[in-house]
Amino acid sequence: MERFFKRKLSTDSSSPSNPGSSNARPIEVDEILANLQADPGLRTRMADYSPNIRDEIRRAYLQKGPCQPRSYKFPQTNQTGINRRFIAQWFDEHDWLEYSIAKDAAFCLHCYLFKSNFDQVGDDAFTGVGFNNWKKAKDRFNLHVGPVGSVHNQAREVAYNLMHQRQIIERFVGVQHVTDTTSSALKEAIDEFFSSANLSFFKLRGQGYDGASNMRGEFNGLKTRILREQPCAFYVHCFAHQLQLALVAVAKKNIDVNSFFTTANSLVNVVGASCKRRDALRAQYQEGLVKAFENDCLITGRGLNQETTLKRAGDTIWNSHYGTLISIISMFPSVVNVLQMIVDDNPNDSSGEAYKLWREIQSFEFVFHLFLMKAILGITNTLSLALQKKDQDIVSAMSLVKTCKENLQWMRDNEFEELIEQASSFCNKYNITVPDMDEEYVIPGRSRRNAPMKTNYHRYRVEIFIHVIDGQLVELNDRFNEVSTELLTCLACLSPKNNFVAFDKRKLVRLAQFYPYDFSDRDLLMLEDQLGVYVHHMRSSSDFSQLEGISSLAEKMVEKGMHEIFPFVYLLLTLALVLPVATASVERAFSAMNIIKNPLRNRMGDQWLNDSLIVYIERDVFACIDNETIMQRFQNMKTHRGQL
Repeated sequence: MERFFKRKLSTDSSSPSNPGSSNARPIEVDEILANLQADPGLRTRMADYSPNIRDEIRRAYLQKGPCQPRSYKFPQTNQTGINRRFIAQWFDEHDWLEYSIAKDAAFCLHCYLFKSNFDQVGDDAFTGVGFNNWKKAKDRFNLHVGPVGSVHNQAREVAYNLMHQRQIIERFVGVQHVTDTTSSALKEAIDEFFSSANLSFFKLRGQGYDGASNMRGEFNGLKTRILREQPCAFYVHCFAHQLQLALVAVAKKNIDVNSFFTTANSLVNVVGASCKRRDALRAQYQEGLVKAFENDCLITGRGLNQETTLKRAGDTIWNSHYGTLISIISMFPSVVNVLQMIVDDNPNDSSGEAYKLWREIQSFEFVFHLFLMKAILGITNTLSLALQKKDQDIVSAMSLVKTCKENLQWMRDNEFEELIEQASSFCNKYNITVPDMDEEYVIPGRSRRNAPMKTNYHRYRVEIFIHVIDGQLVELNDRFNEVSTELLTCLACLSPKNNFVAFDKRKLVRLAQFYPYDFSDRDLLMLEDQLGVYVHHMRSSSDFSQLEGISSLAEKMVEKGMHEIFPFVYLLLTLALVLPVATASVERAFSAMNIIKNPLRNRMGDQWLNDSLIVYIERDVFACIDNETIMQRFQNMKTHRGQL
C-alpha cells in the first residue's frame, strides 16, 4: 500500500494519472479505497492524501463507521498504581469514539477526517498519538466534544454534510400565521417568511398544494402569483389528494356505489354508537376466534388475530374507505350478531335502523359491492401509500399512476368471474342467498310488467362491475391530467427503468429549456453532447442496470462520482427531485402540531409553537446535540438561582 501513497504524492500535477488533472477516475484510487487501514493508530494522515481524493476517502471511512472492537479483550495498564483499561461501554456513550488495538489508545473519527480543515490550534491526542489516560477518560471525552462551536462539533457537522452532499432533503422550516386565506394574503405571508428565513424566490423551483381554488386558480391563484415572479417554480397538484378526490367522486356520482357506502357508513355508526355496542362487537369477535381455534380453522402466529373494530371512513381521510371495507369483511358475523342484539334488545328508533341494516348487509348485492370496492380500493390503496412516502419522486409517482390504471383495466377485462366466485363463497359461508346469474333480475319495488328484461349476469357485470371501473378510470384520467403535460412527459425520460428505455435526448434538452435560470444557451449545447455519452455509459455499466427511480439514480451517480462527469444531467435529476409529489409531509406536520399544542398547552404562542415544531419534526438533525450542551446554553442565557 505504501507504493500507492508514494506514487500519489510524487506524481507531477500535470501527469494524466493525477486525479486533479482529469475527470477520469484512476485505478490507484479504487485500490487505495479497497485497502484503507481500519485501525486508527495505523492510518495515514489525511493531509498526506491528495486533495482530489480526500472526500472519497472520508466518505469511505464514514460509511464503514468508527473502529469499535467491542469483543476485544482490552489490556490493563498500571496508571497511578492502579490497573486500568479501556471500557467498551464508552462506545455506546460516544458514537465518534474509536479504539486502536495497535496503540491501546482512543481516537476520534470525525476529527481524524476533518480537523485539518480548520485553523484552530490544538493537540493531536485524538487524531495522532491517541489518548490512553483511562483514569480521566470520561472527563476528557466530554472536554474533547466541547461547546456547540468546538472543532469536534464543526468536524461532525462537515461529516454530516459530506454524507448528505448533493442529496435532495426535505426539511420543515416553520409555520406562518395568517389571518386571511386569500391568494394575495398568502403570497404576502410567504414573502414575509422567505425574507425572515433569508430565502430567495430566485432559487424556488417547485410548489405543491391540495388543489383549493385560492391555491391553483389560473388567474389570481397563489400558484399563478408565484409563477409571475418566478416562472421556474412549476406547480404540481398533490398526487395523493387527487387520488382521494377520484375515489370520492366515484362514490358520489355512481348511485349504486353511493348507496353502498351510505349503508356501510350507517353500519359503522349504528354498531359503534355506544361503548356497550363496541364491547359487544369485540366480545363477539373474540368468541368467533375461540371457536375457529377450537375447530382448527384459525391460522395462528405472532401479530395475527389482534383485537380490532370497525374503521370509520371519511372523504378527507386517505385510505379510510379501504380500511372500512376490510374491517366489515373480517368482522362480518360479529357485526350481524350485534345488529341482531340491538333489534332484540328493545324496540326503538335505533332498533328499526339496525333491522334495516341487518337485512341489507345479508344480501348478495351488498356483498358483491363489498368485494368489488375492496378490489378497486386495494389497487388504489397501494398507490396512495406509495405517494405518501417521504422520499417519493415525481417520475416514480407518474409511473405508479400508470400502473394503477393498467391494473384497473386488467381487472375490468379479466377478473369478473373471480369476483363472482369470491362473493358467492362468502355468501355460502354465512347462509346468504346467491342468485342464478342466468335468471331474470328483479328490480326491488318495481312491477315486472314495466321493468326492462335483463339477467342477473347483465346487472352485475355490465351495470355494476364495468360501469364502476370505467367511472374510476375516467376520474383518474381527469384528475391526473398533469401527467400528460409537456414538463412531466419530459421528466419521464430521466427514468433508469429497464436499462434507460425511456431515454429521449430531444425531450431532455426540452426539459432543460424549462429552466432558463439554470441552463444558459451555452449549457444547452453542452448538454446535448453530454447526453449521448451519458446514456451510453449508463447502459453499458452494470452498476446502473438495476435502478428503479431517479432518486436511486442520483444517489448512485454521487456514489460512483458520475455527478462530476455528467454535471448537466445531474442538474436535471436535481430539478426533477425538487418538484413536490404530495403534501403528505405537510399533513404530518399538522398532526405534529396537535401533539405539541395540546389542550394542556393551548395558550402557546406562534413563535414557541414554531420552534417546538422544528425540534420535534426534524429531531434527527437535533439528535447529535448533547443535552449537556443545551442545558449549559440555557444556563448562560441569564442568571438563574439554581444550577442545572
